[in-house]
Amino acid sequence: MTNPFPDARTAILGRLRAAADAGPLPSLDTAVMERRQWPPAERVARLRKGMEAVHAEFLDATPKTWPAVVRAFCDREGLKNLLYGPTSEAGAALAKAWAPDGTHLMPYDRPVEAFKKELFTGVDAGFTGTVGGIAETGGLLLLPGSAEPRLMSLVPPIHIALLRASTIQDSFWSAVKALGWGRSLSPNALLISGPSKTADIEQTLAYGVHGPKRLIVVLVDDLN
Repeated sequence: MTNPFPDARTAILGRLRAAADAGPLPSLDTAVMERRQWPPAERVARLRKGMEAVHAEFLDATPKTWPAVVRAFCDREGLKNLLYGPTSEAGAALAKAWAPDGTHLMPYDRPVEAFKKELFTGVDAGFTGTVGGIAETGGLLLLPGSAEPRLMSLVPPIHIALLRASTIQDSFWSAVKALGWGRSLSPNALLISGPSKTADIEQTLAYGVHGPKRLIVVLVDDLN
């Protein structure tokens, strides 16, 4: 059968060769994505607006008050327990300020096989830190590890995440550069924009089917 486009391959290869002869591609540092930059306060506002649009909830705090803000939320919601990482920086600070009455702090200090049933059926909320946020699209960046396993943010019906305003980046590209993910990216890195949601064929949204029903962001104002 005769090829109806006999010169297509030649034309495509010719354009590729011409592009190569034109010189190196512009540096990614000058790409459009790098031009999206905002003052720190606007980063906070953009992130919050984007995440609230997909049902994330925010609690305002300061570097000194955030443990009390977390505790007040737990008491207000009547949570029986809160899963946390006792060896993480955020978890250790939370435990130090926690009062023994009311919501019980449950340490994630065992292999998941040792308390799988309890984790999936008996935990009211999970608390984690974050490594940053993204202003452009709205989202939290988590880097789970042994101190805060990824199940802490994916299994409990409520995920409480601590976000420091100073760690919010302009864009995902900016975050990749700031965190050094261009050189080495953990396979456990998470980008979370809101609570878990899914939709059926009629486009009816349901929350919490595949993860937390609620995402509570404790936003710490540490810009000043």
